Amino acid sequence: MDNSLKFENYRNEYKEFLYNDYSLTEDSEAIYLEYNFEITGLTKFTPKLKILKKNMSFKSIDSEYAKNMAFNIGLIELISYWKCACPPKIIVKCGYLSDEQIAFWKKIYFYGLGELFYTNGIKTNINDFVTIESAKEPTFNYERIEDISNGYIVPIGGGKDSVVTLETLNIDRKSDYALIINPKPVTLKCAEIAGLGSDNIIEINRVIDKNLIDLNSKGFINGHTPFSAMLAFVSYFVAYLLSKKYVALSNENSANESNVVGEKINHQYSKSFEFECDFERYAENFLKAPVKYFSFLRPLNELQIAKIFSKHEKYHATFKSCNVGSKSAEWQWCCNCAKCLFAYIILSPFLYKEKLVKIFGEDLYEKESLLKTFVELTGNGETKPFDCVGTYEEVNFAISKTIENIQSNGEKMPLLLKYYLENYKLVDTSKDITKLFNTENNLTDEQSEMLRKEVF
Repeated sequence: MDNSLKFENYRNEYKEFLYNDYSLTEDSEAIYLEYNFEITGLTKFTPKLKILKKNMSFKSIDSEYAKNMAFNIGLIELISYWKCACPPKIIVKCGYLSDEQIAFWKKIYFYGLGELFYTNGIKTNINDFVTIESAKEPTFNYERIEDISNGYIVPIGGGKDSVVTLETLNIDRKSDYALIINPKPVTLKCAEIAGLGSDNIIEINRVIDKNLIDLNSKGFINGHTPFSAMLAFVSYFVAYLLSKKYVALSNENSANESNVVGEKINHQYSKSFEFECDFERYAENFLKAPVKYFSFLRPLNELQIAKIFSKHEKYHATFKSCNVGSKSAEWQWCCNCAKCLFAYIILSPFLYKEKLVKIFGEDLYEKESLLKTFVELTGNGETKPFDCVGTYEEVNFAISKTIENIQSNGEKMPLLLKYYLENYKLVDTSKDITKLFNTENNLTDEQSEMLRKEVF
């Protein structure tokens, strides 16, 4: 059945999504969050999060602050479950939401699922796709905590961006933390290379309910959800519990570009500056902890980050950005997806050829099977690939610069770059986009200076 028809049929059959309850508990090993969701007439879900304590000094989870943050994590977690049938009504039974909060959540859900709606052919709009109801009386009522926190938490995912943050931001290796959701050897190794010991690595295990996996296998609606928005709420909660002032993300300004020209459909919406600012306002008004969530790399584009990363050779054999490869225990580059090709392109002005081939295991510029993806990344396809890839401008700049380097060295032109030369015009690389600094960011003057030293 066509997914746009599924959308209408499921909404007619399954009219309500219930956020019934949540629990926040702890023992000597960990802090536990569990949620009780339900699609009326279909199934129930109980997703879970487990935050390992190790030897870290966590605040009590008995405060109203902690309970409210746990409740809010459920509001972002539920979208992964709601989307399988897209019921027209969400009923929040275990907490109160003001009109301002409801507007915030509808915006996250709608734009965070923009790719899912687009790729499934679902036609809807922000006003009509869902209504949200909640308990009638305020659940939590407290004043904002005074600013008594300090230091950093840096979420890391194993790619080049968080590595650049770890190496550029002036963190204290003894008192600050890396944060990893569902750790793998690659992510743990990156933190270790950065000089962080086990007790300075926050490990969080997120468990997807098997009923959702079962529904996906039966053909219910599936697709991309705003993981980075979930990361925002979870990392903010952990920062509060550990009395850390900053959650320093590694989202660049390139994340703001839509995947579909002329439409607001962005695979990286929850990495965008718009989301960052929306979250900051929401946290200020409704979470009220002395925690600042921001992206340290927001002033930079992907090419600048690649240039900085290329100098940190100690990570080159370890880092990974491939989502396909991440599904295996070894987490290798698959060398067949848009994420792999984009990473290859963006690093090529600085590392091509021997060093780059050593990282990936083969020369991706020689793979004819990647031609369609290559064309899409350059902006000459119907859409930009739905993955965490950079802008058309920086892709074309990186390709043009690499071609110039190859020509200057008198080397053989690889297949994909030869295709580019034959079909497109090289961009003017004298206008060096690695020397830009976007002032649309939430950094302090001190943080900006740390980054500027790497750029200028």
